[in-house]
Amino acid sequence: MSEQAPLKLNEAELRGLLDGRWAHVREQARDVLQGERFAPVHGLSMEEHRARTFDQLIALTETGIPTYGFPESVGGTNDVGASVVAFEMLVADMSLMVKMGVQFGLFGGAISALGTEEHHRRYLPGVMSVEIPGCFAMTETGHGSDVQRLRTTATYDPATEEFVVHTPDEAARKDYIGNAARDGRMAAVFAQLRTPGPDGPIEHGVHTLMVPIRDENGDPMPGVTIEDCGHKAGLNGVDNGRLWFDQVRVPRTDLLNRYGDVAPDGTYSSPIENPNRRFFTMLGTLIRGRISVAGGAGTATKAALSIAVRYSDTRRQFTRPSAEDGPAQEVPILDYLAHQRKLLPALARTYALHFAQEELVTRLHELSKNEERDEHAQRELESRAAGLKAVATWHATRTIQTCREACGGAGYMSNNRLPQLKADSDIFTTFEGDNTVLLQQVTKALLTNFQDSFGDLDQLGLARFMAGKVFETVIERTAAIPLIERLIAAAPGRGDDSGLYNRGWHLELLEDREKHITEGLAARLRRAKKDGSDAFEVFNQAQDHVLAAGRAHMDRVVLEAFVAGIDRCGDKSTAKLLNRLCDLYVLSVVEEDSGWFLEHERLSTARSKAITAAVNELCRGLRPYAVQLVDVFGLRDEWLGAPIALGAEHERQGDQA
Repeated sequence: MSEQAPLKLNEAELRGLLDGRWAHVREQARDVLQGERFAPVHGLSMEEHRARTFDQLIALTETGIPTYGFPESVGGTNDVGASVVAFEMLVADMSLMVKMGVQFGLFGGAISALGTEEHHRRYLPGVMSVEIPGCFAMTETGHGSDVQRLRTTATYDPATEEFVVHTPDEAARKDYIGNAARDGRMAAVFAQLRTPGPDGPIEHGVHTLMVPIRDENGDPMPGVTIEDCGHKAGLNGVDNGRLWFDQVRVPRTDLLNRYGDVAPDGTYSSPIENPNRRFFTMLGTLIRGRISVAGGAGTATKAALSIAVRYSDTRRQFTRPSAEDGPAQEVPILDYLAHQRKLLPALARTYALHFAQEELVTRLHELSKNEERDEHAQRELESRAAGLKAVATWHATRTIQTCREACGGAGYMSNNRLPQLKADSDIFTTFEGDNTVLLQQVTKALLTNFQDSFGDLDQLGLARFMAGKVFETVIERTAAIPLIERLIAAAPGRGDDSGLYNRGWHLELLEDREKHITEGLAARLRRAKKDGSDAFEVFNQAQDHVLAAGRAHMDRVVLEAFVAGIDRCGDKSTAKLLNRLCDLYVLSVVEEDSGWFLEHERLSTARSKAITAAVNELCRGLRPYAVQLVDVFGLRDEWLGAPIALGAEHERQGDQA
């Protein structure tokens, strides 16, 4: 049985554990992001919101936050992890979160990762000061996830030593580009690079060029057409726009040429000879944006849960039978099991994803410090980032809706923030990679370790690649490998009905499911290959299986990160409470997929029923700590911007008085 004896939560210990390696960044955000300038707002017109968000972005330059992710040579601090954590903390207005991500993470990040020291010197100080507001012009109307087949062209003209950037058709227009509609002055444009050849242009794949889009007066540059995307469901403080280029000329030196360069005479050179490897290397350097989105979704989820849990702790509804000599008492809605079932498993998963995100940010940071590129570590980082972004943003969308419902009519009121959190975070499932495509990428990494090939990520290439390779499972482990192995070794056998709360059994159960699904997929693809089936149809018919493998992998990865995080907790009582929360996470995951576990005889019917009973028990046992567990996220009351979130705090202060 799970230990349900009362525990004392050390809030300072848990806050420190959650704040983690970059606690100083989180504390700085709590200190400086205060007052009316940064408080949540609603009811603004689109233009008012855009002006406010740009003003907030300028205000950030006074805090030093924009310098985190940039090289020391241009005034940055070269702390990539800090830049991701700072992004996560801007939950008071998610338009500012995204605007910051566009300016410093995407636009500035492209220059930093793909440019040379000359580009750093020329552009990055202006990026950090917002003297050069910029755009990340990758996505096109006809190509979003399939970046390798973008249609915008950049053709080199040796006579003038310029590139001619051109939009050949409507499908090639740059679409949904942040900063384009109002504020951007320059864009990092992703285009198909072409140089002259004896028999016509030679194609070199997607490269990035710096292209001015507005002059000093804010008017479009010659040959540049700009259109406003207009009002969106959320994030209306971000000025998304569309860009067309009509034979726009830029100097040869404005090619971001770290991985591919063109000499004055038009000769192309690259330190990476293989075009596929070159493309994925360039794209891999931009992984920080995807990791940031996962973190931002996590903070939006924490904010929604903070509002809903606090409100549920004080909102009373219906009466319990009264004592013989006392009045009937209305019941706080969080005392109802059905309400606990809505919020507490979601809270447990949010904690689990937090530790997985922290581990991912640490990997990104450490890899950024390596002067020599570690191909294997980079591939693992990209796979993990793809999977965590998918599961974290899906969790945010689902949980924020649940929190809205849990707060009834109050949750539908704009001044209680939940509708805005829902609208602002919804697009996170789409940008920086569509979640379905990202999970396919995770499964590709599971099926093979690539050896020396990156392969194509299109459906046809992926199907052929997976079907033709010998299956090799890539087991990504946390830094706590010995701990995980010890726990699994102590797990009961498959037929043993004891140890429902045994962590080794939990780990083994999720690992076994992942292995079974992935091996089954590999065998399915091999059989189809031998039968001579069409490669596209093989993959298309197996997509449900592909996505199931990716989800199973991420469930196991997230659990291991949670276990490793708890192991770092120095306070025994707090660690016990976190272990209960971890129990709730893993058992609710198993309960959600109980059909699979029953069909594949990993659980008996009795044990499946016992897991449901255990989830109920854990919800009841965690209820007394629910408010504390959201308070330690450290989100300021003014960031939440919800009057209904203040009731629990006021009640606690009254009790103390």
